[in-house]
Amino acid sequence: MPNTDHYHNSEGYADPTAYHGLKSIIDEENAVNAELYTLVKVLKYIIKRSGFELVSRIELKHIESGRIFK
Repeated sequence: MPNTDHYHNSEGYADPTAYHGLKSIIDEENAVNAELYTLVKVLKYIIKRSGFELVSRIELKHIESGRIFK
């Protein structure tokens, strides 16, 4: 499980300098993940309401970042 506490370093000590330097990147990544979660939820709803069943994983690529989500 990835470390979600970005304020503390790997040894558990507070690292406010690194946190504030990475905060905008962390916030942007969290926003993309929230959009992805909502999109997948809507897609699954549409699939089910259309009388179909999802039998394989959904694979998406974020256009701006190029990041692939599986």
